[in-house]
Amino acid sequence: MPIYEYQAEDPERACAHCRRPFEVLQDLRDPPLSACPECGGPIRKLISWCRAAVTETPQETLRVESQIRNHEKEGRWSHAAELADKHAERTHDRALRTRALENYEKAGYDAGTLSRHANDE
Repeated sequence: MPIYEYQAEDPERACAHCRRPFEVLQDLRDPPLSACPECGGPIRKLISWCRAAVTETPQETLRVESQIRNHEKEGRWSHAAELADKHAERTHDRALRTRALENYEKAGYDAGTLSRHANDE
């Protein structure tokens, strides 16, 4: 369930609850609130800064992820591991580093040596 932010339409004439922005957990299908739950005064829904942020995945990362998935589907674990390992080193992606280690293990490499390698960063 998403969290929505509200604030009094006129903060000068609002209660302590709605004078400043406050959060409400609501279902997507729920209509927006129009009155403060404390004083009943008119409120408005705010646009949250965190919802305004847009992140994009670089094309190179998408391409590498696709190649890794293809190698994994084909059972080419060492190819998938090497590609993931190199990309993780460039991007400092810990999750991708873990995935590389898992693929190295599936390819038959020693897990003890691999875990020391991961901790050497």
